[in-house]
Amino acid sequence: MDSILDSTKKVLGIDPAYTAFDVDVIMHINSTFSKLHQLGIGPTEGFIIEDNTAVWIDFLGDLAPTLSSVQSFMYLSVRLLFDPPATSYAIAAFERQLDELGWRINARREEVEHPWVAPVIPEDPEEPVW
Repeated sequence: MDSILDSTKKVLGIDPAYTAFDVDVIMHINSTFSKLHQLGIGPTEGFIIEDNTAVWIDFLGDLAPTLSSVQSFMYLSVRLLFDPPATSYAIAAFERQLDELGWRINARREEVEHPWVAPVIPEDPEEPVW
């Protein structure tokens, strides 16, 4: 199982054993969990981490197939908060990626929670559908 904190630190270029920035990274991870909660991802009561013991499956549960997108969303969001790119072009590119990932994550959640069902078309066009 991958620790949420350690895997996020790794993609940020921080050795997971180096703990000097843990408070900062944890704060930004929890802020990102709030964003994901607003997208309908994660436990209904919300989710936070306090150290490196929480793993991704604790957060995602049945939505584990969405893991890669959620991890990318976490990285981009934390990176923008913790260590933003130096140019406005790079910041805008990160923001566009976040928007697209957020849309795709939400679409995946809707697909899992409320799969599309073909409408029932009555044989008699005068017959009500309900």
